Amino acid sequence: MKALYALAIAGLASGLCLLLIVVLAGRDSSQVESGAAAGPGVLEPDRGSGRTAGAGASPADRPPTSGPHRAEPVQADRTVLSDDQILEALALGNVVIAYEGEAPAAVQEEVSGPFDPELAAAGQAVILARRPGVGPPQALAWRRRLVASGPEDPRLREFAEAWLGQGAPSG
Repeated sequence: MKALYALAIAGLASGLCLLLIVVLAGRDSSQVESGAAAGPGVLEPDRGSGRTAGAGASPADRPPTSGPHRAEPVQADRTVLSDDQILEALALGNVVIAYEGEAPAAVQEEVSGPFDPELAAAGQAVILARRPGVGPPQALAWRRRLVASGPEDPRLREFAEAWLGQGAPSG
C-alpha cells in the first residue's frame, strides 16, 4: 500500500512540474530569431563584415548596408562618403542617412546631436551623407535599409532610434 501512495505522489509531482513548465514557458516574452532582430526598415542580405584592402563601388541609388570594406572612419558628415566609410560607420553601430537634396538634419539633432567624430568612432552617431543619385533619403544600419518619403518622414527617426548602436556582429 505504501508503494502505491509513493507512486501516486511521484506521478502527481511530475504532472505539476510539467504543468508549471508549460505555464512559465507560455509567459516568456523573449523572441529568438535565426536572423536579426525585428524593427523598422528592410533586412538586407548579409554580405559579410570583414576588412579588405580593396573595395567595390555600389550604385548611387543603393548605398551598401554590409560587406567587406577598408576601415575608413568618418571625420565629417554632410559630405559625400565612400562605401568604405559608410560600411565602417555601420559596422560600428552608427546610422547613416544618405540624401540627395535637403539634409534630414532634424533626425540627427533629435537622436544623437550634431556630428562628432568621437561619437561616430563609438558607434553612437547619426551621420548625414550626401549621395548624388540616391533619390529619396535612405536610412542605413548594419543590414537594414529604410527608403523614406522625404527628409521630414517620421520613420527616419524611428529607424535611427531603433538601430543606433546595433553594428556588425562580432566574431
